[in-house]
Amino acid sequence: MNVIFDIGKVLIDFDFEQYMHSIFDKDTADAVIAATWHSPVWSELDKGVMSDEQVLCRFIENAPGHEREIRRMFALLGNIPVMKDSTVPMIQSLKAKGYGVYYLSNYFEYLMHTAPWALDFIRYTDGGIFSCHVKITKPDKRIYELLCGKFSLSPAECIFIDDTERNVRAAEGCGMKGIHYTGQTSAELTEMIDRLSDAHKDKEEDK
Repeated sequence: MNVIFDIGKVLIDFDFEQYMHSIFDKDTADAVIAATWHSPVWSELDKGVMSDEQVLCRFIENAPGHEREIRRMFALLGNIPVMKDSTVPMIQSLKAKGYGVYYLSNYFEYLMHTAPWALDFIRYTDGGIFSCHVKITKPDKRIYELLCGKFSLSPAECIFIDDTERNVRAAEGCGMKGIHYTGQTSAELTEMIDRLSDAHKDKEEDK
């Protein structure tokens, strides 16, 4: 069996809203959050088709009076992601059990370059796909199919974990098993993974 992880808020912490409130007053932080993080335009960063400046201009159009703050937000994005202490031990434990471990993430180039340490766990995985490299974001089914094709994975033998439920449902629609991450500990996640894996093995044996 193979385990496919989302990255943001699953393998790394990325509390955008908390960080905005730490650098701006409440009203300014709320305005910046609404214009950026809560805007559909944010997905353009992850898709990687538009330039960073083009996306910034779209953000600024959402809140013209906060251009300076929006640009400051973008300049400081690298301060937000932090790899969880449990991430590497969990990956190593899953690998020791015989699982393939992959990642499938909506992620953008700028963040990779400004906070490379947050992705240090990647060297322990079997590989994966970042949305910005293929110009497709979850929950588009094509990105799940690309991952399976790239690594010769059978969807029926994959367990996909994401903090966004619609992304999990999309993975299930492609034939994968899904786990909606809502803050489970690594031990709880591992137990859920093992349970799905055992159920799959039992089903295969009954054929």
